[in-house]
Amino acid sequence: MNMNEIVSCEIKDKICTINFFNPKGNSLSTIHLLRLTKEFNDISYNDNVNVVVLRSSGDGAFCGGASIDELLQIDRFEKAKDFFYTFGKLLLTIIRCQKPVIARVHGKIVGGGVGLVSSCDYAIATKDASIRLSELTLGIGPFVISPFVMKKIGMSAFASLSLDTQWRDAEWGMASGLYSKVVNSKDDLDSEIEKLSISLSKTSMNSIQKLKSILWEGTDNFESLIDERSEISARLILSEIASGRLQKILSND
Repeated sequence: MNMNEIVSCEIKDKICTINFFNPKGNSLSTIHLLRLTKEFNDISYNDNVNVVVLRSSGDGAFCGGASIDELLQIDRFEKAKDFFYTFGKLLLTIIRCQKPVIARVHGKIVGGGVGLVSSCDYAIATKDASIRLSELTLGIGPFVISPFVMKKIGMSAFASLSLDTQWRDAEWGMASGLYSKVVNSKDDLDSEIEKLSISLSKTSMNSIQKLKSILWEGTDNFESLIDERSEISARLILSEIASGRLQKILSND
């Protein structure tokens, strides 16, 4: 993978690998969100693809959530809402993708990164893939990603994760249903990803698409929820509390 590319896409033997990268913890800026959304839209109806693997570059976090740099630059409600809506739109595009999506998770997932993994159909993680919803500590909340996370792990686990903002380990992720499988090393991770993706690449797409419609049943209202909750997030991110806490995080990096 080219670590200089923000988002890249490679198709081989019916398997599409979508890779994203940001040197700052693989956090997601608007550019990342738009590029990833485009890739998933393009792949959804590509007859040369039967399965998608979502991965990130580097040895650190799989995804650090929304870009702190970009959040601090937001100074208007409309701009803030657009950012959060764009994040939610990516997650919606992933669950609507006509192909099964496997997340290759390593390192930490934080905030929106939890939403990203939740929107995938299957997630394989290394044992160091710890989990945190830190939004309340920033003066905001996990509003836009909440429909996807709650769909994946349920109300009780979401409440625990969002109210108690401490780190959870990969075993918690496995027990809650966020992760489908936890392995010891990146070599094991790649081996499991390869086995599953090859198997799915040979599966009837008609069967897969019908299965996906069942897996994501009850999500027809997600687009309206994203719109409503983007407004909540937009108003909170512009508060003095959120601005101060984001600035403190950035100055400590």
